This record gives sequence, structure tokens and C-alpha cells, in this order.
Amino acid sequence: MNGRNEAVKQHDDGQVAAPAVRRRSLGRTGIAVSEIGLGCEHLQGQNAQTVFSVVDAALAAGINLMDVFMSEPQVRSDIGAALKGRRDTAVIQGHIGSVWRDGQYTRSRDLAECQRAFEDLLCRLGTDYIDVGMLHFVDTQEDYRRVFDSPLVQYAQDLKRQGVIRAIGMSSHDPVAALRAVQTGLIDVLLFSLNPAYDLLPEDTVIDDLFAEETYRKGELRGINPARARLYQACEAAGTAITVMKGLGAGTLLRAQSSPFGAALTPVQCVHYALTRPAVASVLVGCRTPEEVKQAVAYEQAGDDEKDYSLVLAGTPKYSMTGRCMYCNHCLPCPAHIDIAQVNKYLDLAQELEGASVPPTVQEHYLALEHTAQECLACGSCEGNCPFGVQVISRMEQAAQLFGK
Repeated sequence: MNGRNEAVKQHDDGQVAAPAVRRRSLGRTGIAVSEIGLGCEHLQGQNAQTVFSVVDAALAAGINLMDVFMSEPQVRSDIGAALKGRRDTAVIQGHIGSVWRDGQYTRSRDLAECQRAFEDLLCRLGTDYIDVGMLHFVDTQEDYRRVFDSPLVQYAQDLKRQGVIRAIGMSSHDPVAALRAVQTGLIDVLLFSLNPAYDLLPEDTVIDDLFAEETYRKGELRGINPARARLYQACEAAGTAITVMKGLGAGTLLRAQSSPFGAALTPVQCVHYALTRPAVASVLVGCRTPEEVKQAVAYEQAGDDEKDYSLVLAGTPKYSMTGRCMYCNHCLPCPAHIDIAQVNKYLDLAQELEGASVPPTVQEHYLALEHTAQECLACGSCEGNCPFGVQVISRMEQAAQLFGK
């Protein structure tokens, strides 16, 4: 094996399979991760052979990002054994605050207890470093204070200075607490629950309600929650990568009867939605078997029609995004070859931040586009294709004026 950005497998016939999963930059960390990641929670309770087969299938497919939040000792040891001799092919998210107490998982804010649990993780994984040390499960304003006004943050910073972790992360389901954490400048990676249904829910939705089907039957859901939109934009501006959990909405989105859109989305559509949000680097999919790994990476071979979520989202009276770009690129093809979704994404980011000038990072990303908004021919073909009624021509004019190109 040949470094963190490669994952190959020697077949019985001697041929080597090339990685199937595309890589993305993990924000400002300098780490490259697979855009499909492995959520390892479903490996708990499996035998060692199953754990090895799933990890092996993931690495062979080109998956390198793995989230290990579980504190149960045996699954940690089994994952460590599966990675033995190829640790450098994996990018591991390990959690600070996930502990094993009295024979069960619990969340802790006690420094000594968290230190013991994190040292146990290193030992059982057979490694002397974790790529992303995640401050675990910060979901309320009260809990934010318990973490960020405590020695836990200093502990994470010390680990980073010592090279025991390469980046500091935080996991959360709450956009307000998450945004507050990102704004501290300390968080390099945010593990966040993200899918089109969650994006619609009001700001005060608590975590338990995310998994209740009746939550999605409470009248009309009008547009993306502004707190979530602000969070994604802030992460993009700060270079804080988002890695996605709950991308399939715990199955809610895959069934017409429980989907807020009145129609089922496919796993491919859910993954694509997440990957088209600002700052998203990877979508973590929980897998119990090698076959489920294969199903997860099938996204990489899916065609544009299979990935297209726009018609489902636009086709229900309970959902309205009229005039708002969803970055789906349903507007393409563009005769001028403009990546309209990317232009709109940078325009939204600059306008959301409402500063006196365009943030340098946003300007840099925009100017790196092969074709910019000033090349728009104003032909209108994009507007005819857009299911959300976005005034594309006007937005291209705004972008060209704002970015000067």
C-alpha cells in the first residue's frame, strides 16, 4: 500500500484494481478523502471476520475515510486488526468524548475519562495517531458551553500540537451549536447530519425528532432552514470541511410514505444532494457487509439522470425552493460551458456573508473556474431547464459584477 490517497487490492489473478471512489480535499487540512466514506457503527456486534471483510472491501473500492465513534472495546480491536499493515491507507475520524462506562457507550465531558477512552482507541486501533480528533456529539447550546468552556478543547489542541491528531473536528446535529463552533476557528472538520429532509426542518428541531416520521407531516416546509444554509456557507468560507452522517435520513427518505416529498429518493440521489452542498467532502455510509459497501460505491458509476434529485424535491406542494439554486446542475448543458451550480454556490456564499468585499478564499475559488459568469450568452436555455425557477441570467450578471469576471 502506498500512502493515504491510494487504496488498491491485489486480485487472485494478480491484477490490481484501481480505486473507484473519487477524492476530495478535506477542507484546509491538506488531507484527501474519498467522497464516499465508511461509517463503522454497524460493525459493532459483528464477528472479526465480518469486520475484516467490510474494511477490506472498503479499502479495495477506494474508500479511505472511516468514522469510528464507537467506544465498545471489541469493535475497536477488530477494526485495528483489519487495518494492521495498512493503517496509512485509512483516514480515521476518532471521537473525544465517546466512552465505555459500565459495559455501555456513553457521552462524557470528564477530561480524565475522555483521555482514557481516546488512549484506548489509539491502542486498540494499533496506531499512534488519529487523522481527525472529533469532539463528540455537541448538540445544544448548553453542551457547547460544557465542551468549549472546559479543558476538553485544550486537550484536543494539545493532541494536534503533538501530532497525535492531524485535525480537530466536532460532531453535531444542531446547526446553531455547529455554527458557533466553526466560528471559533478551531474546528477543521464538522461531522454533521445532512440530507434534504433535515435541511427543511425548523431551527428548534431536537435530535430525537429527526428520526420521527410525524415530524415531516407537520404542514408545509418552505425552503432550507436559514441556520443550516448559514452553517454550510460559513464552513465553505472558513475551509472547514463537512463530513456527512445520516445522509439517507435513517431510511426516512427512501420510502414514499415517510418522505416529506411524497416520493422516495434513492440512495444515489441522497448522496448526490449531500455532495453538492457547500464544504462537503465526504458522505459516510454505514455498511454491515461487503455487498453494502459495493452498493454505497455504486454512486461513482451512476449517471446524471440517476443522481438528479431536483424533480423529486420540486414536485411536491409541501416543499418550495422557488428561485433558489439547489446546485443540482439540472440547468445544463450550457452552450458557454459554465458550471452554473458552482457560480451560484460562490455567489450565494459571498452574498450570505454580507461583507464589504468578497472573502479572498471565495474569490480565489471563483476565479479558478474554467468558465466564469461573464461568458454567459443570456440564451435562457438554463432557465427553461431549471425546476426551481431560478433566474439564472440575472444571477450570472450579479456574479460577473461581484467577482469582476
